[in-house]
Amino acid sequence: MFESLERLPEDAILGLMAAYRTDGDPGKVDLGVGVYRDEHGATPILTAVRRAEAAVFATQTTKSYVSPIGNAAFNSALETVVLGDAHLALTAGRVRTIQTAGGCAALRLGAELIKSSVGQSVVHMSAPTWANHAPLLGGSGLKLASYPYYDAASGGVDFDRMTQALAALPSGSVVLLHASCHNPTGADLTDAQWRELLPVFKRGALLPFIDMAYQGLGRGLAEDAFGIRLFAAELPEVLIAVSCSKNFGLYRERTGALHAITASASGSDAALSHLARIARTMYSMPPDHGAAIVQEILGNDPLRKAWLEEVDVMRARMAGLRREFVQQLTAACPERDFSCITRQHGMFSLLGIDVAQVRAMRESHHIYMTNDSRINIAGLSAGNLKYVARAVAEVLH
Repeated sequence: MFESLERLPEDAILGLMAAYRTDGDPGKVDLGVGVYRDEHGATPILTAVRRAEAAVFATQTTKSYVSPIGNAAFNSALETVVLGDAHLALTAGRVRTIQTAGGCAALRLGAELIKSSVGQSVVHMSAPTWANHAPLLGGSGLKLASYPYYDAASGGVDFDRMTQALAALPSGSVVLLHASCHNPTGADLTDAQWRELLPVFKRGALLPFIDMAYQGLGRGLAEDAFGIRLFAAELPEVLIAVSCSKNFGLYRERTGALHAITASASGSDAALSHLARIARTMYSMPPDHGAAIVQEILGNDPLRKAWLEEVDVMRARMAGLRREFVQQLTAACPERDFSCITRQHGMFSLLGIDVAQVRAMRESHHIYMTNDSRINIAGLSAGNLKYVARAVAEVLH
């Protein structure tokens, strides 16, 4: 049966990881994989996570199943992190949450819910967007399209073209938005731009499907959720996919959630019943360990305070690296303007070099990034900033 299968090409990022691991050069630099790294190149377990995990181990009495919707206390706690403590959608009972196996499963569940609700629909994604958005959403059978987003010349959002494109969409179209820390560009919508987009969504009866994978790592916990909170208060329906991988450092625990906001409490109950059925048919139950850790952190004031402080440290480190990297790039190649990197947010930016230059960075300088020149800012450090900047200057000349 399986002998007719042909081997598929390796996933681009996983292939990059493998190439980096086998590179024996002591000065190699990994700017490709999207995980937070500290100054020593490690992806640490947060102190708040260690303490919460110890508490979970000490008090947990069973490893029995939870349910398809997951840990109810985790779901409730995450709603307040994303929406705030007294959001109108929460007080109106319009929010229902299902715990998922990371943000990836949240995206897929949202796509499956859309498909089960309206059948064939089109999801419009930003150009560019995270490489895994297309297979996750398209794998559900939904059609995919794109809208203008990134302006390479300025390193910012091409907001006029974006707005014009969304205003022309058919009624009921689904629009995938990045809440903050846009992957791969780092170029985010401002609060004013979110406000300008709101009437476009109202007039077109567009469904916002918002991906929030980096809350707290852009401008701040509440600031990064500005667009979500605005849309959830003003629109009848919003889907929000949330990941705890980055801001809690729970990458391998696969911890996330999908928040479904509908026009009424009864509508939200119906949506959750469908999500539970979809989850049951796909993976049955979500893993509990990461959710239990997050629940412990968010429900314990000292742990929550410690976690928020650690998120602040990660955010401040990346903002500092952006400034220092631009200084080094300016010194190494003053003829090119890289200042947009300091105006962007989160873990990623595009260097704006072509595939041949990306390959030269890897082969000649042992610096690894994806072919679109996306770099993980957290992969930089005091020890490699100047080296990376000089390598960029060399491949540009």
